[in-house]
Amino acid sequence: MKNQTRLKDLHIVAFTHRNLPVSEVGSLHIEPENQKDRLSSLKETLNLGELMFLSTCNRVEFLFTSESEVDIKFLHRFFDSLYPVLEKEARDSFAKNATVLHGLNAVEHKLYVASSVDSMIIGEREIITQVRSAYERCLKMDLTGDLIRIIMRHTIETAKKVYTNTNIAKRPVSVVSLAYHKLKDLDVPLDSRVLIVGAGATNVNMSRFLKKHGFTNFNVFNRTLSKAEKLAGDLNGQAHNLNDLNSFDKGFDIIISCTGSEGHILTPEIYKSLIIGETSRKVVIDIAIPQDLSPEIIALHNVTHISVGALQKISTENLKARSKEMQHVEEIITEAMYEFTHIEQTRCVELAMREVPNKVKEIKSTAMNEVFKNELNELDELSREVVDKIIGYMEKKYMSMPMIMAKEILLKKRT
Repeated sequence: MKNQTRLKDLHIVAFTHRNLPVSEVGSLHIEPENQKDRLSSLKETLNLGELMFLSTCNRVEFLFTSESEVDIKFLHRFFDSLYPVLEKEARDSFAKNATVLHGLNAVEHKLYVASSVDSMIIGEREIITQVRSAYERCLKMDLTGDLIRIIMRHTIETAKKVYTNTNIAKRPVSVVSLAYHKLKDLDVPLDSRVLIVGAGATNVNMSRFLKKHGFTNFNVFNRTLSKAEKLAGDLNGQAHNLNDLNSFDKGFDIIISCTGSEGHILTPEIYKSLIIGETSRKVVIDIAIPQDLSPEIIALHNVTHISVGALQKISTENLKARSKEMQHVEEIITEAMYEFTHIEQTRCVELAMREVPNKVKEIKSTAMNEVFKNELNELDELSREVVDKIIGYMEKKYMSMPMIMAKEILLKKRT
């Protein structure tokens, strides 16, 4: 059948935290400004029918159609063509460790990915936006076609249904998200003085989260001043060297601390200096492991301490709650796969029937201008009008009936 031919040519080559270290997955990322040239070249070199590229912080995937067998030889050609600047050893490793899926298994995989079931953190909604954006970008680059179009439309619809009809994404599990929710519960003013201690990835995410939700007063401290300056620039704040923490005299209301120090960065002496004699309650969000805040401070001062240990405990509980939703999600995806087979079959019928109107018009033209030309010329004007109406009516029916009958056959097969 036609739909089987289409689907058997569909493939996914995927890399995630499950089959490669995240750092190695990152080396497969292609900057947006370079994607058109490199992906178009890959498509032409390997004679791919369609191609879609998805890249996130811990995932790189290629969805494509090819009549060739996607075996180890094909994968070597794939990575040699797309990543010629990488060492041969690295390209060979990618070919060896790739997760490869075909046909309906590839479609099902996309449903799981967009529904965040296959994510490092189950239920994180950002993936649906990333999938949609990746498709739209590849569509604009003229890389995709009809099959990937219907797959992605169905994928996005299914993911929306999962997020709407289940609680898979309702309870936050990331440390940054949980920390912000804890801070929000304290109802602190948006003009609170915020000290950011450390400019690593976690604090960058946390501070941008705060800015997004309206906080405006930031001072950033880091061992490498250039990193502090970059983050402070993003936040419209002030940058400082970490060594200047003990001489900072503008006070604070909130500290967000996450450094790689083996000892306590926020010692009792430094903390006492930072509060500049103020007695109001302070908030310290310590996301570092080991923690940056000395335990003595909690005992000696009026401070609300939000620790990474407490956040991780909540995260674990929320992950368990999300896991309980998996059965419901599985049911939605199973139904979506059943629906997709019908969508694909119907589309194949539509494509197969595209030539019907042209064929009918050809038959009509031959009949009226060649086979029955003389007979029609002998008719009076009224009779000719009747014949034209009859032929026109039959033409429309012959164009529509095969499609209607084919769809009815497919529906009967489903039931």
